[in-house]
Amino acid sequence: MFDYKLLSALAAVIEQAGFERAAQVLGLSQSAISQRIKLLEARVGQPVLVRATPPAPTEIGRRLLNHVQQVRLLERDLQSLVPTLDEEGLPERLRIALNADSLATWWAQAVGDFCAEQHLLLDLVVEDQTVGLKRMRAGEVAACVCASERPVAGARSLLLGAMRYRALASPAFIARHFPLGVRAEQLARTPALVFGPDDFLQHRYLASLGVNGGFEHHLCPSSEGFIRLTEAGLGWGLVPELQVREQLQRGSLVELLPDKPIDVPLYWHHWRNGGQLLGLLTEHLARLSAQWLVPWEQP
Repeated sequence: MFDYKLLSALAAVIEQAGFERAAQVLGLSQSAISQRIKLLEARVGQPVLVRATPPAPTEIGRRLLNHVQQVRLLERDLQSLVPTLDEEGLPERLRIALNADSLATWWAQAVGDFCAEQHLLLDLVVEDQTVGLKRMRAGEVAACVCASERPVAGARSLLLGAMRYRALASPAFIARHFPLGVRAEQLARTPALVFGPDDFLQHRYLASLGVNGGFEHHLCPSSEGFIRLTEAGLGWGLVPELQVREQLQRGSLVELLPDKPIDVPLYWHHWRNGGQLLGLLTEHLARLSAQWLVPWEQP
């Protein structure tokens, strides 16, 4: 059996970004927090923290944090029946893996009111939409938004809709590389922008146009930076339509091949035993996601 006082100390150190503030939140001395962490590490037989500024969880530490999170969610359900169980009165905290483009576009509007009403804090882990599910599989998060439909064991998935991407570039880039008009086969021979090594959206887009193989590209692991580099003419890129309506309207970005977008499905994955709060968040997202995402049609 776990000693949940030790696990609470671990959670507090991570959530408060240090031992001193964790001690203040739990009403203990800093040395007491340190002793609890050492005792937890002795019991699991390996470090649970990387002693850095701020402290970071190790792999086993992340799994323990996810366990603490699930226990808290279940305890929240009991507190509605037995209010005296809520001794600390701290807000709930959910660790969620989320793709950067969702974070840069629809996510904040979708969950803002919900978090305020439910007294909920979020611990967001930013991943590409194609690999976010690995965090669920590793037991590191309570939920994730990703492009994969099939849930991991013990979890459920819900289709939220699809994010529509358009191939865009600056007018200067188009004039320089496509003076006679844009042709699909030319795209592989002009610099592109790719979010990161796990981002294969451009590969899929080019393949849908009949263009296969490698292509020149910059790497830019930032949704906001991606837009800035595209506007600056460093390359063409696939950008969420939600994120660039203003740029398209004023003409700082132009679609390379009009009416040839590519849609990426987004699924909400959550643990079955996540408790009532996670269930409420799931219902909330299912109800509101259509405001920002387009219907997904399987190719």
